[in-house]
Amino acid sequence: MNLEQIHNVYFIGIGGIGMSAIANYFRSNGKNVAGYDKTPTEITNSLHKMGIDIHFEDAVNLIPNEFKNAQNTAVIYTPAVPKNHTELTYFLNNNFNVLKRSEVLGEITKHTICLAVAGTHGKTTTSTILGHILKEANINATSFLGGISENYNSNLIIGGNEVSVVEADEFDRSFLKLSPNIACVTSMDADHLDIYGKHSELEKSFQEFANKVTDKLIVKKGLPIAGQTFGLEEDADYNAYNIRIEKGAYIFNVKTPTENIENIKINLPGKHNVLNAVAALAMANSFGISLQVIAKALLSFKGIKRRFSYKIKTENLVLIDDYAHHPTEINAVVDSVREMYPKQQVLGVFQPHLYSRTRDFANDFAQSLSRFDELILLDIYPARELPIEGVNSEWLLNKINCKNKRLSSKQNLIENILKSNAQIIVVIGAGDIGELVENIKNNLTVEN
Repeated sequence: MNLEQIHNVYFIGIGGIGMSAIANYFRSNGKNVAGYDKTPTEITNSLHKMGIDIHFEDAVNLIPNEFKNAQNTAVIYTPAVPKNHTELTYFLNNNFNVLKRSEVLGEITKHTICLAVAGTHGKTTTSTILGHILKEANINATSFLGGISENYNSNLIIGGNEVSVVEADEFDRSFLKLSPNIACVTSMDADHLDIYGKHSELEKSFQEFANKVTDKLIVKKGLPIAGQTFGLEEDADYNAYNIRIEKGAYIFNVKTPTENIENIKINLPGKHNVLNAVAALAMANSFGISLQVIAKALLSFKGIKRRFSYKIKTENLVLIDDYAHHPTEINAVVDSVREMYPKQQVLGVFQPHLYSRTRDFANDFAQSLSRFDELILLDIYPARELPIEGVNSEWLLNKINCKNKRLSSKQNLIENILKSNAQIIVVIGAGDIGELVENIKNNLTVEN
């Protein structure tokens, strides 16, 4: 499909974090864009403000007429959309160019120097840091991100078409559609077992991705893939050492294969973010950007929304919002909280994401969630899935070893949070829990 010749682009699932970045990209390039999503969100609101027509009911008659011409309309859908979706069926049955998000991203980036960040955790932060470094270095690059960058208030950093930065998403094997020149793999923990079945199949997929890289592959030290390595305080090609915290910021030195740089500073909490910064540094440096320019860019990096985002930060009360939805990610959040606030009571508020993930990692979830002093557990957010018998939040709660734990509906959440005396409140999950955070913040602010 020649994207140059396409005038109309219609999105099914336009509000998704990856989908909305591509919608923004096409709109910015003068295409006529419209789409469907299940529910209005901050993302759909921001797309609407750009002049993009969006509706929230799966109905063919709501598709604008100009998008019903198969000759000049491309249709992009997310694999999270069910196969029996009425609008998707209409486009498939009427000979439209219908493409998955990953195929379109592959098409957009095919003619660029593509810098791709893969990994079950860390790819959003790493790719956003990398996109910021390229922007600060005045590189002619566009970055497609899986989170909203605080620096740009967007999941798209618009630049030129010479270079692209993308998240290489392992879900549905999407990353195999990309043509990466420089890539990194941050992690390969078991995840998406609803797609892969076994961890070994996921690892095979990452190896396939690695085989596609043409110029340089950089991998987290210890992963079973050959490439240059990055790590913390270990024998890696790109190694961060002398890591310390000063006034809430991390300061560290980095050894690369050819030189050293001292006193790099990032204003992000958690050692896992030092690791993400080193991965981005390794990619940017491999691309040819000097360590001095990289260090300057890291200093001005503000983070990503819903990645350890402070919503309230006072002496008596802290509210943190994070996208963590896998046990490894929850552990990283807890580690960061305990490092920053070693003596305070911590309340975790968690919404599990997907029945299959909750089932597959129930014991690991129980272990990571037991690390909170108090826990409020919401119902499982189903996303694309139907319920699985016996898998629910009550079942998970029974496995959690936390003295003060309870289930809560979304309706009663504020009331339950206000019952707690914890000074640190951490809201985590990848479902619609992020939409509740502003209300939680407002109620806590009134209360305090």
